[in-house]
Amino acid sequence: MNLSSADHSTSPPQVAIPRQYNAAHDLLARHAGRASKTAFVDATSGASLTYGELTEQAHRLANALRAQGLAPETRVMVAMLDTPEWPVVFLGCILAGVVPVAANTLLTAKDFDFMLRDSRAQALFVSQALLPTFEPLVAGIPGLSRVFVAGTQGAGSVSALVEAGSASPQVADTCADDPCFWLYSSGSTGTPKGTVHLHSHLIQTAELYGRPILGIRENDVVYSAAKLFFAYGLGNGLTFPMSVGATAVLLPSRPTPADVFGVLKKYQPTIFYGVPTLYAALLADPDRPAREALSLRMCTSAGEALPAEIGKKWTAAYGCEILDGIGSTEMLHIFLSNRPGAVRYGTTGQAVPGYDLRIVGDDGQECGVGEIGELQISGPSAALMYWNNRAKTKATFCGEWTRSGDKYTRDADGYYTYGGRSDDMLKVGGIYVSPFEVEASLMTHPAVLEVAVIGLADSDGLIKPKACVVLKPGQNATAEDLKAHVKSQLAPYKYPRWIEFVPELPKTATGKIQRFKLRAAA
Repeated sequence: MNLSSADHSTSPPQVAIPRQYNAAHDLLARHAGRASKTAFVDATSGASLTYGELTEQAHRLANALRAQGLAPETRVMVAMLDTPEWPVVFLGCILAGVVPVAANTLLTAKDFDFMLRDSRAQALFVSQALLPTFEPLVAGIPGLSRVFVAGTQGAGSVSALVEAGSASPQVADTCADDPCFWLYSSGSTGTPKGTVHLHSHLIQTAELYGRPILGIRENDVVYSAAKLFFAYGLGNGLTFPMSVGATAVLLPSRPTPADVFGVLKKYQPTIFYGVPTLYAALLADPDRPAREALSLRMCTSAGEALPAEIGKKWTAAYGCEILDGIGSTEMLHIFLSNRPGAVRYGTTGQAVPGYDLRIVGDDGQECGVGEIGELQISGPSAALMYWNNRAKTKATFCGEWTRSGDKYTRDADGYYTYGGRSDDMLKVGGIYVSPFEVEASLMTHPAVLEVAVIGLADSDGLIKPKACVVLKPGQNATAEDLKAHVKSQLAPYKYPRWIEFVPELPKTATGKIQRFKLRAAA
């Protein structure tokens, strides 16, 4: 293999999928012989759904949506916590040809307002706990005429909608290349981008990564700390287990170390999907259980580069490798990953068979071994486009190749090593954070004159936001004041972990802030 050119996989480029195809029907129809087996279980309430119950409820919801007048290709927003109702809604929409738009439940009312308007959603599925955030928005959204509440009973609830639908199986006449669902991806300005995925994409990720890399099988129990609204979590917690008939444990709340270890001890998952920040927190937990208390055979990490030391410590503690990999909202799941028995901590592994990778320099030419450039991907799960954003679509999806925005090098063995972002975007806990959005929030504080936000590695080597702040003359503010200010305006994970007060910011002759100087001095 000539590693100075594209890293071509040796497997077929894609899984054969018929032209007439419905993703939800495929995932549900596989389980006729395991109707009584548990498909999803809620780790908090203990509520569960068997594959038979899931299939019936998804078809009931699909028929209820038809009765409500929601036509194929209509978009609906799904802003729900991870409970068994989530797959019922997601799969039911797809069965009806309705396009679910999965929303990050950690966002703010401003973000939700933008996404509802941008997607032109005609219905909203929302968890009862999140309803107060949406209630002030609903009346002002054009075309949004229906709200269904999850986690409750009675009129207007998801459960009532399911009960109202016929159980007669009906599947929308969709094609493999029809739009199936959306996920929103943050852009360099912090404005979310509606990423449109096709019916064929879900099963492609399961067949190219879930089966051959994870080796997922029917007797596995899986738990993903990454939520279902993330591309990473959607594959982990829904597509992969459903593709083989495994059981998925769902946790509605945020995955604290105590809760995660509680799930791992009580439900004994064999596959655990995490992110580097969480692995570091789990290892630092003084109450973490012994290796013998868990049943893990496989762990994965994605969202940001896994520091080698964290991987080594986890393997030493639990006798289980972490398969560090990289995926994206645009590619739906992992396309570059370490393999069982061939893990090299500090790298992101090798190309997942079925995906072609290349590293391109600033001159547009492919890089040789050891040369840093932008990672680009070609594969069958690449998104169709960014909705209503032609310029960003053209910049990211370049013919057969999708630009990752990540800098990488490749060694002679085909292992890839992360080298940072191609822009100033930060990844915090696996979620993109725009430094400009944080800066804009800080600038609304009355004491702030100027600010620049950069990424800084913490003691575990994980990137967090740091703000360099110039105060107005005669004004005072503490670091805690500014942190609280950002938390009041943005999603919690976006606040700067460090505040440095400086007399001035380095700038070019034209007045542009030189962030690279701040990074170099950090």
